[in-house]
Amino acid sequence: MASNRPAPQAPYVPNDDDFGGYDQESWEEWNPTEESIRPVRGRHRVHKKGGGLARSSTVLGVGVIAAVGAGGIATAQGGKPPVSISMPDLPGAGAVADSLPDAKSLPGVGSLMSDDSSDSSDASARTAAAPLTAAGVSTADAEQGTTDAGEALRSRIMQQAENQQHQADDAVRAEAEQAAAKKAAEEAAAEKKAADKEVAAKAAAKKKKEEEARKAKAEAERLAKLAKSYVIPTSSYTLTSHFGDSGSMWSSGHHTGLDFAAPTGTPLKAVHTGTVKEAGWAGAYGYRTVLELEDGTEIWYCHQSSLNVSAGQKVSTGDVIGRVGATGNVTGPHLHMEVHTPDGTGIDPLGWLQGKGLNP
Repeated sequence: MASNRPAPQAPYVPNDDDFGGYDQESWEEWNPTEESIRPVRGRHRVHKKGGGLARSSTVLGVGVIAAVGAGGIATAQGGKPPVSISMPDLPGAGAVADSLPDAKSLPGVGSLMSDDSSDSSDASARTAAAPLTAAGVSTADAEQGTTDAGEALRSRIMQQAENQQHQADDAVRAEAEQAAAKKAAEEAAAEKKAADKEVAAKAAAKKKKEEEARKAKAEAERLAKLAKSYVIPTSSYTLTSHFGDSGSMWSSGHHTGLDFAAPTGTPLKAVHTGTVKEAGWAGAYGYRTVLELEDGTEIWYCHQSSLNVSAGQKVSTGDVIGRVGATGNVTGPHLHMEVHTPDGTGIDPLGWLQGKGLNP
């Protein structure tokens, strides 16, 4: 069965005849305005003959591609009116052209075309006001005349790199400042800690010194009070032998008391208020008086020449209880004084007297 469909036709290829007999080699390079856009790569042939833009799909496609390509790397600037583009109609292409949008409705292209040279000033203004595209070139670039795509891109990259470098420098500087501030704070804290420690040490030393002074004063007051109730057992004396001295003269091998050398008959006084526990002969001690104090401490007075008290008698501080002599195991007249604690242990009489505020 035969088909009613028309036989397929070979694709249309334009030739010189389709352009109204004009030689394509006679076209000149398309450059709307040198100030509004930079020259683009490639050559676009425009017929020198004036007239409106031909509605040929092929020619229109070439014009649109060229315009869009130029707009991709530049921004239109004012200054000169755009150049009108005129192309002859191609036979048999009307149907295709009718299906295409009006060239003037395309963004960035309609402003480059004009059917009337009298509208050139308005078109020029619109061209300068409406950039072909914002890609690669900013408004500031257009105002400064930097419309070369490569130069504009390079400038923006360099600016961005410079901004990034400034940001990096600012970050490093801020980090350094923070580190310096932290170090300064740590040093200040360490100095403050050291200063506080020094102040605390000085305060502690001052407090300790004041406490020691207070204790010393209290002790001096105590001893002064005791000194009023204690007295040295004799007068006009010389200390000859001390507690703990070693020698063959003592049966124990060492001296057990404190010797006050004084002339025979020198009065012996009660060092403190107490009770006479013993009064009489005591062998190597000669005539001895044992005075028991209120706290149980015993004071022995040995080698007396005479006794003035008897056992059980109460005496007060400073009362005469006997006389210096040389009875018993002696080499000369003196008072041999011993001090015994309540449990009977003998202690140093000199230290005991000093503890009572007395300094023989």
